[in-house]
Amino acid sequence: MKAHDGIYLDGAWRPAAGREVIEVVDPVDERVIARVPAGDAVDVDAAVRAARTALPGWAATPPAERAARLAALRDVLAARKDEIAETVTAELGAPLAFSQAVHAAVPIAVAGSYAELAATHPFEEKVGNSTVFHEPIGVVGAITPWNYPLHQIVAKVAPALAAGCTVVLKPAEDTPLTAQLFAEAVHEAGVPAGVLNLVTGLGPVAGQALVEHPGVDLVSFTGSTAVGRRIAATAGAAVKKVALELGGKSANVILPSADLARAVNVGVANVMSNSGQTCSAWTRMLVHRDRYDEAVELAAAAAAKYADRIGPVVNAEQRARVLGYIEKGVAEGARLVAGGARSPRERGYFVSPTVFADVTPDMAVAQEEIFGPVLSVLRYEDEEDALRIANGTVYGLAGAVWAGDEAEAVAFARRMETGQVDINGGRFNPLAPFGGYKQSGVGRELGAHGLAEYLQTKSLQF
Repeated sequence: MKAHDGIYLDGAWRPAAGREVIEVVDPVDERVIARVPAGDAVDVDAAVRAARTALPGWAATPPAERAARLAALRDVLAARKDEIAETVTAELGAPLAFSQAVHAAVPIAVAGSYAELAATHPFEEKVGNSTVFHEPIGVVGAITPWNYPLHQIVAKVAPALAAGCTVVLKPAEDTPLTAQLFAEAVHEAGVPAGVLNLVTGLGPVAGQALVEHPGVDLVSFTGSTAVGRRIAATAGAAVKKVALELGGKSANVILPSADLARAVNVGVANVMSNSGQTCSAWTRMLVHRDRYDEAVELAAAAAAKYADRIGPVVNAEQRARVLGYIEKGVAEGARLVAGGARSPRERGYFVSPTVFADVTPDMAVAQEEIFGPVLSVLRYEDEEDALRIANGTVYGLAGAVWAGDEAEAVAFARRMETGQVDINGGRFNPLAPFGGYKQSGVGRELGAHGLAEYLQTKSLQF
């Protein structure tokens, strides 16, 4: 798609007040492919004002009509699926097949799920002698990351619109073209002017202005835990609601009765997906001591197959971060059994698929989010030891458990301090709530639980 040189404000593309620009770089060849405005606080203020003006009308729109606009949005996104995939590939570097299967297809499904929920959700209910109304919280400031650019936008904007909220969207500066394409789709779907407003810009400028703006009622943020803490502190001072989907260091627990080969192969694939740039990736593989050596050998062989199949990480800074963690892992005594270096390619932000063995729970590569194609394999003595290791980080976003008996896996998963667990390779469910325990966040996305984040409750007693 051709980049817009303005911001999407009150139903039209308009010049930005900020005079700076953001260069969009293709991570595969490090070539500048587009330039977009770096909006500033003036642009954010105009966008919030447009959202506030549109709020009463959109909030009063019957849920069935909101559902119809969301269904139209789903259809527009579906019609532009190939363009979405090509755009994500251009600015994120994901292989085109992955962009088609995940970056384009999943948000289309999520948009469709909210079209259905908007039509069926009980926005009004009877509780004894009271009538309880679930009303839109107001203007939403949505700040989205670069790793799943369209999915994270849809996961915030679709439920907000279903609830009757209006939105100011500030996408990640690395992937603004996908956000512009989404704004085009919203416009084409007939969503009224001002209901969605898009300001491209830098986090410390446009993002901070959005969080601080008194006209924003809820900030929904996906990104690092460090930034999430700052947003929570700022919003807390204004008693403003936040929804935070933050970091992860998820455990893939392989119990002794599991099909080891399948658990390891699926686990490696999970970590290498999207070049390891997935907050819910199972980056810690926990294996019983009796099968540990076999698992390490399987993991190394599986990772080697991804050397020419994964794309680059998003930018030079991220590549340096990942390589720095690999160096730290070696320095702390972990054993490299696959990868461990910058890719031999002359251009592009590539990192070789990496597997560490002999990792102990206290090492940085077992505690901190790396956000790259790096897997740590840890051994455990017994089930209680596995549980202690699995729960032994500040994060609690996702995880997996494998066992020969499903009931055994479920019993272990129920004791894990994490928001979502896949049992024996369970499939992604766009209606299941997604979010974390501990420092992995506050609130949930997707399905009815995601919709509830954008509603506030009023009761009338009779």
